[in-house]
Amino acid sequence: MLLVYTSKISPRLNYVFKHVCTRVLGIKVEFTTKIEELIAHEDLKMSYTKQQLGNEFFVKSHDILFEQGLGDVEIHVQRWDETKCFFYNGDKSSIPFDIFSASFYLLSRYEEYLPHVKDEFGRFTATESLAFKEGFLHQPVVDIWAYKFKAALQDQFPDFEFPNRSYKITPIIDVPSPYHYKLKGLMRTFGGLVGDLSRLKFKSLYKRFIVLLGFKHDPFDTFKYIINRQKSSRFKFLFFFLIGDFSTFDKGVNPNKKKFVSLIKHVADYCRVGLKISFLALEDADMLKKEKTKMEAILNTNLKASRQSFSKLNLPETYRNLITLEINEDYTMGYVNHIGFRAGSCSPFLFYDLDYEVQTPLKIVPYQLMDYALLKHESLLDKKKVLNEIINEVQRVNGEFVPIFHNYTFGDSQRWSGFKELFNMILDSADDEV
Repeated sequence: MLLVYTSKISPRLNYVFKHVCTRVLGIKVEFTTKIEELIAHEDLKMSYTKQQLGNEFFVKSHDILFEQGLGDVEIHVQRWDETKCFFYNGDKSSIPFDIFSASFYLLSRYEEYLPHVKDEFGRFTATESLAFKEGFLHQPVVDIWAYKFKAALQDQFPDFEFPNRSYKITPIIDVPSPYHYKLKGLMRTFGGLVGDLSRLKFKSLYKRFIVLLGFKHDPFDTFKYIINRQKSSRFKFLFFFLIGDFSTFDKGVNPNKKKFVSLIKHVADYCRVGLKISFLALEDADMLKKEKTKMEAILNTNLKASRQSFSKLNLPETYRNLITLEINEDYTMGYVNHIGFRAGSCSPFLFYDLDYEVQTPLKIVPYQLMDYALLKHESLLDKKKVLNEIINEVQRVNGEFVPIFHNYTFGDSQRWSGFKELFNMILDSADDEV
């Protein structure tokens, strides 16, 4: 056990130390404000204060963990060996940066509460983030800093045996619509036919007819392939099905259709299934509750995981709505068009509500890659290169790699050519860790 001496045990301090020490490094942590207890402790120990007491392991503290609410935080990012960090400590500290305050800033998404420019969907974008602007979005810096802290502790306490964690993969399959042509209803099917005709898209018209007449497989119906990959993988896939009402943003299938319900149940026999929350339900608690209740009726069990449509988050409201409905996990923390670490970590963490200054029970599982972000790289070779780079970053800290693919990604569209191979690369990465 690590005992931390500090002048004040704040909720922020308790939250971030438990993430860095317990969730990332696997060691229990306790706190004390009594010097005598620190002196008497015979296991790992350190002080986290403004001034060092003696020759103990010491990290000079920044003010942010002892504040409340949002303030004007001055940040100067500096190089630290192979990575970058901020909240520099000076030479007297056992490590040169206050990694706990820096980790809190990133994990709490402090910057997303501050004024920023949103995109057309009202989302916080990668280009607005400190990580992008300072060039460390591609690294899980919170985990890297934790391992640097571990190495420094190991130097001072060479007899202590730290537990090891292992690299894992959580493949996400996002299903905004299970079928391209099927189960769309009479009006939408007719509208699609008219649209193809008016735009002279005869190839699409032909495809639509032969699929609807049962002569060809629907191009979005890749579930057999995905389930077969699940059967040969030791990592559980997690599907997110959209069952919300049809809208400008979400154009899924009516969840009352028996074939759609049967599909969800069939997938749930092999994989985990969560709810893809519709775009309109993000700001409508009643609609969200209705979608949750519907999915629970289909699955015949409590809903545990969610993902927001378009990866849109309104902090803290989005997460508060999930907590109210007792949804335990969310998989929205990431960027659609950029590969990297939105919260600076590849370890799941609990949502900290900055308005109420409280750690919540909601587990945030950040994703590092969505299939769309690979489209900007034209050749398959380039796609493989960037994919390998992000996998290696996660493997170096034995983190959790969470990629998001869509059901249609595995279809026969030229746009998604080679993506089955990329998906297989991810699944195989656990067999060739660095």
